[in-house]
Amino acid sequence: MPREFPRARRVGEQIQRELAELVRDELNDPRVHGFTITGVDCSRDLSHARVHFSMLEGDPAEVRRVLDGASGMLRFALRERVRMRSVPMLSFHYDDSLARGARLHALIDRALAEDAQ
Repeated sequence: MPREFPRARRVGEQIQRELAELVRDELNDPRVHGFTITGVDCSRDLSHARVHFSMLEGDPAEVRRVLDGASGMLRFALRERVRMRSVPMLSFHYDDSLARGARLHALIDRALAEDAQ
């Protein structure tokens, strides 16, 4: 089991909070509407940050392209908000756990409704 690096976790949590605000306030692209940043995993040396996002509807590939295109601007804005020597490189990855949870919830509801009949 790998060791947990508390500083990397704390930095990831701070980057997650700041990115959520930046995307909400600064990124004015209608293609990135209705998604949530679910987590940020930073590398041990804090040079890379893997940003996980989720959405219930829309095209995750399109949102990822927009976020990848805006990663430079987001890094620059993070540099202003986060006090670090260097801001990690950002890579965005789709997390389908919310969509899977919604599908399972719908299946359970449908099974309960069928049992009630």
